[in-house]
Amino acid sequence: MSLLEIRNLRVEFDTAKGPFRALSGVDYTVDAGEVLAIVGESGSGKSVAMLATMGLLPDSATITADKMEFEGLDLRTLSAKDRRKVIGKDISMIFQEPIASLNPCFTVGFQMNETLKTHTGLKGKQIKDRVIELFEAVGIPDPAGRLNAFPHQMSGGQCQRVMIAMAIACSPKLLIADEPTTALDVTIQKQILDLLVQIQQESGMGLIMITHDMGVVAETADRVIVQYQGRKMEEADVLSLFENPQNPYTKALLSALPENATGDRLPTVSDFAQAGGF
Repeated sequence: MSLLEIRNLRVEFDTAKGPFRALSGVDYTVDAGEVLAIVGESGSGKSVAMLATMGLLPDSATITADKMEFEGLDLRTLSAKDRRKVIGKDISMIFQEPIASLNPCFTVGFQMNETLKTHTGLKGKQIKDRVIELFEAVGIPDPAGRLNAFPHQMSGGQCQRVMIAMAIACSPKLLIADEPTTALDVTIQKQILDLLVQIQQESGMGLIMITHDMGVVAETADRVIVQYQGRKMEEADVLSLFENPQNPYTKALLSALPENATGDRLPTVSDFAQAGGF
């Protein structure tokens, strides 16, 4: 049985101009110990799919699915109370913008405390020691001294490490990383990716990596789902996808990589679309 299995997921948003279909019947599965990459350009529905899974979309969203199960637990029928027991503990998510995700009014130590208080039986000094242990594990310098730091007093890379520490605090079985290296410089990007893969390999959890960066896919993923305009274009193991892509959109993404340049100008996805490729 898969760790997470979603079948025929559809998401629509109510807008002033009428319903907008963000996802059109996509399927996802991920197993324990597996890294699944979901790749596609902005607006392809990658984040929407995961937010729907987490139950974090606004009331304006209509979510339907033939199946949405985590370890056999039907996520479609969970009460809000029961969902809170799962989300943040067994399923965690690292969001795109660490600065925006952390509350600027509270120290990072306080925000870590809240996570552990909610989902574990730890108290007092036990929580403090656990937070320091987590900060050290994700490579935050002077972990004890950082407990009283506010998000604005930390760099973007350090804030992202705080978000990772928060996400793994309760040893989740599934971790969703939504563009975890957005707005970070190249050196820090590599450090964050290496850290995520290391944590995944050591814990044996499932990892879903949402990205538009094919280089990240090549370095981290076991299996890849390619999305375009709310639909799944292709699914394959990472080696097959790069060596023998089947869908024209996947070919367009790979052809747009600088290392694949064959002329004075890189082809764009729009070039393939205009040519009737998809």
